[in-house]
Amino acid sequence: MPRLLLLRHAKSDWSTSGLHDHDRPLNVRGEDAARRMARWIAEEGLKPDLILCSTALRTRMTLAALLPVLGHEMEIRLTRRIYEASESDYISFLRDEGGEAETLMLIAHNPATHDTACELAIPGSGVGWAALETKFPTGALAVLESPSPSWSGLLPLSCTLQHFIQPRLLPE
Repeated sequence: MPRLLLLRHAKSDWSTSGLHDHDRPLNVRGEDAARRMARWIAEEGLKPDLILCSTALRTRMTLAALLPVLGHEMEIRLTRRIYEASESDYISFLRDEGGEAETLMLIAHNPATHDTACELAIPGSGVGWAALETKFPTGALAVLESPSPSWSGLLPLSCTLQHFIQPRLLPE
């Protein structure tokens, strides 16, 4: 069964005026949160076969924090298509790009990340549903499992929420 790791980029830096949104880096808190989330992902043994990541600097910096601790080979695709997409775009993208990946990670942006998680998850399923339904903070991760044998069969309200983790709840 396909497993989806939906990761919202960590906290970005708003201190530089005139910087295009696409070029905003992570702030210090965001860098720390990304490292803590990376450690948790590794400890849980969640090893994506494929990572789809927005081309925005803050998503690429979030990805960079993951790579040293994942410790295995995986395919990574950077695409601008994720940057301003909607939840329906994300779901179509996952169906089209998932291929043979057993575990796929999407590193992306709100509101589409939150909307995608809520659209795919069976309401009330899994630990963390109440928190997920409320908001999807920066750096948070939703782990969803689809009953479909392939990504092309990914359907709304069909996935079990296995985890919803927020970096502020992880140890330093």
